[in-house]
Amino acid sequence: MFFQQVYDKTLAQASYFIGCQAKKQAIVIDAKRDVDTYLEIAKQNNMEITHIAETHIHADFLSGSRELQELTGAKMYLSDEGGENWQYEFPHEGLRDGDVIKVGNLSLTVMHTPGHTPESISFILRDHPASEEPVMIFTGDFVFVGDIGRPDLLEEAAGLVGTKEIGAEQMFASLKKFVELPDYVQVWPGHGAGSACGKALGAVPSSTVGYEKIRNWAFQFGDDYEGFKNYLLSDQPEAPTYFAMMKKLNKVDRSLLTEVPQHPSLSVETALADDEAILVDTRNKVQFAEGHLAKAINIQNNNSLANWAGWMLPYDRDLLIVTDAGTEEEVTRKLMRIGMDRIKGFVTDLKDAPLQQMQQVDADTVEAWKDREDTVLFDVRSKSEFENSHIPGAIHKFIGNLPKELPTEYKDKKIIIQCQSGDRATIATSYLERAGFSPVYNYPGSFLDWLKQEKPTV
Repeated sequence: MFFQQVYDKTLAQASYFIGCQAKKQAIVIDAKRDVDTYLEIAKQNNMEITHIAETHIHADFLSGSRELQELTGAKMYLSDEGGENWQYEFPHEGLRDGDVIKVGNLSLTVMHTPGHTPESISFILRDHPASEEPVMIFTGDFVFVGDIGRPDLLEEAAGLVGTKEIGAEQMFASLKKFVELPDYVQVWPGHGAGSACGKALGAVPSSTVGYEKIRNWAFQFGDDYEGFKNYLLSDQPEAPTYFAMMKKLNKVDRSLLTEVPQHPSLSVETALADDEAILVDTRNKVQFAEGHLAKAINIQNNNSLANWAGWMLPYDRDLLIVTDAGTEEEVTRKLMRIGMDRIKGFVTDLKDAPLQQMQQVDADTVEAWKDREDTVLFDVRSKSEFENSHIPGAIHKFIGNLPKELPTEYKDKKIIIQCQSGDRATIATSYLERAGFSPVYNYPGSFLDWLKQEKPTV
């Protein structure tokens, strides 16, 4: 058996390439959208991708299953569980609980594991030449290392009221199936630490059924369903707004993107002349603060680019990207993984461009200004971060809510923005400046610097 996990650090998302070396056949589970990765693995290992499968209708990334099918001709296997409202709306091989997919000398048995979503399934792998016993389970967003999939995403991100209680009950029942598996079975989940699909995902890539039964909080409640439900539904991280778009695009028939697109290089003059497109500067926050184009939003090209782009940028507008030369393909890949395809071009040379600086303040200035009548301090971190500890007098304004709810009631005040370490504060400051707020001051050191300076906290 050939096995390789493909891990996208930018979305903390795992997909899997599993092959039968004897028959030269392979299956890809939960493919990301830039599928050339899987084609290269197949080529290097002299295999043919003959099967494609998904664990559920994904909310946090745009699946590449259909692109991969278009390029390989492989059969696509998707869940037909969950009821009529949870069916994929394009041709596929339907799967039900107990169905078996054969890939050469390997087999994957379907186990319906609703809870995170109604149609969610897991795949139990057997390598028959070695043993008839199961060796791995691919759980998608059902069981993670140290956590389980949250059932409230459908309600929080897609607006499906009342689904989280149903999902919690289904999850409780699905976990009963999981514990019946042999302790030695390896657990390969769909996400790792950093994903918003749970609240306590572990950083290691895999686990075992036995370890999760001992270590995972979800298996410590026994028959106490109310205790389980209350813990499961409490303190979940904010659900990114782009999740609703991913749910839709992963379910319906859509246009395909079978290769990573190349976009033109644009001059500053061309970019500034476009009044309709949104200017996104992906350079480092320090570079951005020192000098950037007017009305640019700073979302740094790091592992969080796709996440914050999904929170802050609309899908119905063109994007003009300012980035460091040589990073154009990297940025394109990150954005296409969440379906942000409307890139008009890249600006990589800001020499002689009309740049403006970001106004910044230090801890002493924040302390001196924050209680003035004409000044307001925004803490744009998550609710849990804010409630754990914050600067006295700070007002919580989660950054991800700014696009749908601008703080217009404070438009006549000086606004200071802070987060934990400065990344989100720079995004929020640039976003409000673009929206016409002035003056806006960025506290680049943010809460970590405040603590370092031994300032008071609440």
